[in-house]
Amino acid sequence: MVGIAMEEEEFFERLYVEHRKMYAIAFSYLRTEADALEVVQEASCRAWMKRKKLKEKQYFTTWLIRITINCCIDELRRKKRVIPAEQLAEGMVQEMKSHERIDLERAMERMKPKYRHAVILKYYQDMTIAQIAKVLEKPEGTIKTWLREGLRQLRNTL
Repeated sequence: MVGIAMEEEEFFERLYVEHRKMYAIAFSYLRTEADALEVVQEASCRAWMKRKKLKEKQYFTTWLIRITINCCIDELRRKKRVIPAEQLAEGMVQEMKSHERIDLERAMERMKPKYRHAVILKYYQDMTIAQIAKVLEKPEGTIKTWLREGLRQLRNTL
């Protein structure tokens, strides 16, 4: 049995309310404001275009987070994060980061994506294991394993 579709006005209102969460997730993946804002816009557009595919209103937030994560992955793939040396030097002058944060970011980049997704959602977005399982569409036991392995990899790297 197909669930009741949201009306367009209600859908748009909920989409607007979730923008802050979408931005936080995008920023945790992409690390720049411009890229995060671009991904939020892309994810909002994709969600709007596919709004009729959402079967149950109760899964709106997890559905939207999944779209946002997919857009982040697409953007990372597209850019491959190759930064020319001049831009890297400019960025360092504009934004001084502690060595620990840089080490953490590098360690996160080295992790397998499945572990990185679980760690980001748990520790950057404060999601529960049940919420992460819904977003990533995996069993809770798998998410616990990915978190444990991701943290082990971080400890070994750091």
